[in-house]
Amino acid sequence: MFKKILIANRGEIACRVIKTAKKMGIATVAVYSDADRDARHVQLADEAVHIGAAPSRESYLLADRIIAACKQTGAEAVHPGYGFLSENEAFSKRVEEEGITFIGPKHYSIAAMGDKIASKKLANEAKVNTIPGWNDAIESAERAVEIAKDIGYPVMIKASAGGGGKGLRVAFNDKEAFEGFTSCRNEARNSFGDDRVFIEKFVEEPRHIEIQVVGDGHGNVVYLNERECSIQRRHQKVIEEAPSPFISDATRKAMGEQAVALAKAVKYQSAGTVEFVVGKDQSFYFLEMNTRLQVEHPVTECITGLDLVELMIRIAAGEKLPLSQADVKREGWAIECRINAEDPFRNFLPSTGRLVRFQPPTETMVAADPSLTQGVRVDTGVTEGGEIPMYYDSMIAKLIVHGRDRADAIAKMREALNGFVIRGVSSNVPFQAALLAHPKFQSGDFNTGFIAEHYAKGFRAEDVAHEDPGFLVALAAYVNRRSLERSAGISGQLPGHEFKVGDAFVVVQLGEGGQNQHHPVTIGAFDLQSGNCTVQVGAQRYEFASQWHLGGARIRGTCNGQTFSAQVERGLPRNPLAVAVSHNGTRLEALVLSPRAAELHTLMPFKAPPDMSRFLLSPMPGLLVDVAVQPGQKVQAGERLAVIEAMKMENVLFAVSDGVVGKLLAAKGESLAVDQAILEFQ
Repeated sequence: MFKKILIANRGEIACRVIKTAKKMGIATVAVYSDADRDARHVQLADEAVHIGAAPSRESYLLADRIIAACKQTGAEAVHPGYGFLSENEAFSKRVEEEGITFIGPKHYSIAAMGDKIASKKLANEAKVNTIPGWNDAIESAERAVEIAKDIGYPVMIKASAGGGGKGLRVAFNDKEAFEGFTSCRNEARNSFGDDRVFIEKFVEEPRHIEIQVVGDGHGNVVYLNERECSIQRRHQKVIEEAPSPFISDATRKAMGEQAVALAKAVKYQSAGTVEFVVGKDQSFYFLEMNTRLQVEHPVTECITGLDLVELMIRIAAGEKLPLSQADVKREGWAIECRINAEDPFRNFLPSTGRLVRFQPPTETMVAADPSLTQGVRVDTGVTEGGEIPMYYDSMIAKLIVHGRDRADAIAKMREALNGFVIRGVSSNVPFQAALLAHPKFQSGDFNTGFIAEHYAKGFRAEDVAHEDPGFLVALAAYVNRRSLERSAGISGQLPGHEFKVGDAFVVVQLGEGGQNQHHPVTIGAFDLQSGNCTVQVGAQRYEFASQWHLGGARIRGTCNGQTFSAQVERGLPRNPLAVAVSHNGTRLEALVLSPRAAELHTLMPFKAPPDMSRFLLSPMPGLLVDVAVQPGQKVQAGERLAVIEAMKMENVLFAVSDGVVGKLLAAKGESLAVDQAILEFQ
């Protein structure tokens, strides 16, 4: 076994590999860029080597520096994680040539599966189901239309070297096929330097289901069941689960056996994933093979009790698989939510900055010990006070739960999300809560178009309707009552003039544009020892018990005998006297006032925010990489104004109406804050 390994990655996956290596008694080496000097993976590793500037092309994508770091530290093997160089055949080959072990498949397996056209041909030869289509590069848009007609609409036009949703179009007629081919080829050329495009049948109401395989260097390959990955936004996975609520045992077995056949055909050694598109009739077709560890591997670890990272390390060290297909378990149900630094209420734009507070829910499972099941696990690469940089992807953490069955896992996940405190940057936690509460998700009735169908106009706060709005009102009143109790208990008060807490209050729910709602409540006596207090909201009675203390961002307790977790913020930017409570994805901001104060509050004039329509504002924090206009220039609606880069994404800002540019307020190369003015119109 190896004595020391280097992790050629950062963030969550680097921390994940370090956990297993420590369990196995293997020393670890981290690599880091300028932006990651104080990152969590650097702190967890036994050694760390600086490999370059913040942009990944100047650090994590430089094979020479990673190999040099191995030689400098004496690392015998490299684990590439996912992303960066993990599926780079040249890197895998070079590592092996330098006498270092690559903890992953051999370079020839990566090469065979890395090209979408070549991999489909190999799949055909291995008798794996493939989607009807034209698998050779297509030379012209006219030829693309002919092929699409022969296959039958709808068709999917895909770049051979594509990925992450780039170089992909769906066409339902000749016109869309012609235009889609041209756009797809241009995008592929610009993004990947490879303009080869192919066409295949588009499967309607498709599911994205993948099979986890593991092979060793002795010819043994097993499949570790499937993962359901159909909940996607713009071709990026959002929620993954294992097993799938859709496929039958017969389909699972057929998919698994075909995945194993493909892995054997390319002499696969390591953990890998064979992805399939599955139709509503459970017909399934090969999509691609990911020759690396997947982001969503924890759900497989939960239901099988296996540590996939440990298996990868042992296989790379030459060991045989410790199990046969008959030994593979499928116990309980696991769900993973990707917690990303993005603002769901601003069309999921990236959100960077400092994590002022980061308090994940309490873990009851450990990544490196999958035998600890039926609970909550958090895989993350960040800590409270750390920075979410603009240079890398937006993932903050992966939240994983394992339950007895799907209903239990969903309930566990909703409760875990309620207790996931993230402050300083926006996160997609409210969106995840909305997805988990959706009746179609809960019934397992969804496909890859679920988010596009149900959130076609984006995500809004009203999309997360709380099942008991009175609970949020009562919780705000309870939190305020706890604060008043402290004030009433201050010593040294003037006799006869002590602060007394009444029992009648009004929870003023703050709305947009000054449209507030008033909720009269009656609050009973507060027991400091137990935290017991009763709140009456209309005809509803809520009996709370909690040991929450002032300043705590998370409140846990019982309400009418049922346990709950929620979040609390006191003192908001819009009103320093307000309190906000969040539960099941719904947030209520309110003032808790006496009836007379609430009456007077209605007389207060509403101060409208300043009119910023004359300014182009940055919708997110990021780097201003281009300003396409000059002062005095006339622009028309739809014309390109500026480009902002954040988290590996370029966001182009366009003019929403005709106008004349006045002053430029930010320069190219400047780091922008959210809502910072870039330019002013005359």
